[in-house]
Amino acid sequence: MDSARYSSDEPVAIKIMIAGGFGVGKTTLVGAVSEIRPLRTEALMTEKSEGVDDTGLVREKTTTTVAMDFGRITLREGLSVYLFGTPGQDRFWFMWDELAHGALGAIVLADTRRLADCFSSVDYFEERNLPFVIAVNCFDGAKRYDTEDVRNALDLDVRVPIILLDARNRESAKNALVTLVRHVLDRTPA
Repeated sequence: MDSARYSSDEPVAIKIMIAGGFGVGKTTLVGAVSEIRPLRTEALMTEKSEGVDDTGLVREKTTTTVAMDFGRITLREGLSVYLFGTPGQDRFWFMWDELAHGALGAIVLADTRRLADCFSSVDYFEERNLPFVIAVNCFDGAKRYDTEDVRNALDLDVRVPIILLDARNRESAKNALVTLVRHVLDRTPA
């Protein structure tokens, strides 16, 4: 790397993906932690999504992300974290490769009421060797499980961190981001 080209004064951006199944709280998490008003590409759900999107456990959901959510956190002058929330439905997966390009890692949100919905996200990041953590969004009224039970259900490597969070809560969302960054650093050779 040419040190003359890259000075410590140049701005640095860290890109993190927020992924998971439909209605798991990705948009909510980005909104809870972003210092700016998040960019959202939500559209009203229409009759065309009936029978395609399973709204059984999220009956109050009336919109869906069709491209991405975007938020930003400034850690210090010249160092920002960009958050990219992915769409949760398979029909929007063509966006994922673009969103993953240059990403440091990902937070995969999981809902224990429909844990199978995060399998495809886990597979995506495992296949690309992109570091990720599992963040179990503790929905009101959902049964709570031990993180090791979640690990076994998802058949995850013991090195993949699993945390519990409330995607609506800023501190909880920040904890998920810190957990991901620590995981990335642990995987990085000295």
